[in-house]
Amino acid sequence: MSPDLTGLDETTLAEWLAEQRWFGAKSRELAQVHVLDVVVLSDDPALGLAVAVVEARFPGGTHELYQLPLAVRPAGDGWDTAVVQQLDGHTVYDALTDPRAAAVIAGMLRDRAVAGDDPRIEFHWVDAVLPPAEQPVVRPMGAEQSNSSVVIDDALVMKAFRRLEPGENPELEMTRFLSARGFPHIAELGGWYAYGGEIMEGTFGVVQRFVEGGRDGWELVLDELATDPEGLLPQIAALGVVVARMHNVLASDFNDPAFAPEEPTDEALAIMTATIDEQIERLFVDLPEDDERLAAIAGRGEEARDRLRLVSNIGGAGRLIRHHGDFHLGQTLRVADGDAGPSWIILDFEGEPARALLDRRRKRSPLRDVAGLLRSLAYAVSACRLQRDFEPPADWEERARAAFLDDYLAEIEPSLMPPTPSATRTLLSVLELEKAVYELRYELDHRPDWVPIPAAAIARLLEEPIA
Repeated sequence: MSPDLTGLDETTLAEWLAEQRWFGAKSRELAQVHVLDVVVLSDDPALGLAVAVVEARFPGGTHELYQLPLAVRPAGDGWDTAVVQQLDGHTVYDALTDPRAAAVIAGMLRDRAVAGDDPRIEFHWVDAVLPPAEQPVVRPMGAEQSNSSVVIDDALVMKAFRRLEPGENPELEMTRFLSARGFPHIAELGGWYAYGGEIMEGTFGVVQRFVEGGRDGWELVLDELATDPEGLLPQIAALGVVVARMHNVLASDFNDPAFAPEEPTDEALAIMTATIDEQIERLFVDLPEDDERLAAIAGRGEEARDRLRLVSNIGGAGRLIRHHGDFHLGQTLRVADGDAGPSWIILDFEGEPARALLDRRRKRSPLRDVAGLLRSLAYAVSACRLQRDFEPPADWEERARAAFLDDYLAEIEPSLMPPTPSATRTLLSVLELEKAVYELRYELDHRPDWVPIPAAAIARLLEEPIA
């Protein structure tokens, strides 16, 4: 394929990379960007295609790796979308913005192709899922987040992971595990592609069933809080059942070391509490002074850390399992399910992208997902005021929490929970505190108008009676 993509101008590439929504270091100064590896997928002179691994370096010596699926056309074609740069009479651009280029990748998935030698890209497909058509119809999914997605044949979604780390991505691990066990409340895994070379071995993309007609859980809750808050409560309760069943399946295989549930050791509990303790300490040290939004929690860092120490007295935390890791209403879809009525689909098992992959794969209490959903309900109530300009029922959040928790706890395998209801409440309270501390740091840096939401949660959790 011409030209040689290792010859991309580094300054121009750095400027382009920094502008992409999925670039995860926008607040950091880029010291250098360069192409580490290129795997050619197609050397067709009319439309070449390759996958590049790009290193972004920052002052101080840290770095991040990114995947760039790149298409190449003759400059005379006049292609002007998502252009990276012009090189040797050719236009180099983001391949996932071009349906023709993305269709080539879809075909390689169908054919279980292998591109390159060292480095190489291997494409895999699951026999139980119908593969892409021989001439697939591909379109962009829409707004990008930390990754990029395209829809194939209105039946499949391919997600390309932009920021890269060595090892299997949790999205692939989790969806493969749940799909193989017939869990119906996810977008079934269809295939994936992976990179192997001197730099790393890792997952570059996954393909899942396209869920047609689903309603985003966050938007659904905001809409129905305005129109039918009472009718929304049974749906929240049903989501509690789905989440519990997901956790039960994730804890069902004692022979797979990556998923076998574990009894928490004293060391594991000590690491968990030490990590949360550090987050609490750092937050309260950095809190702005004389900020009326923070008046209810100012000077209460030691009180928050005392709450955390309650974990050592609960007599067991239940088993630790693989869990979603970044669970909130925006990671759900409500779908029509025939005669059974509406149901829920859970999405995006990648975990928190800002956390290291090893940390995202770590086994934790399933209550960590529960805490994430409960915090999301609180955000939804506040978003009614901040984004929709209406006041939801005063007690709705409390009743929604109860609806979700009651049905979750009735469905969950008891061995996954702490030994008593009191211990369960204590651990859940600490995990909500961890989440609210994380939220407050984020809001202080990014959304000042939203600061009162996690600040109020921290104040509430500190004032709850100790069980």
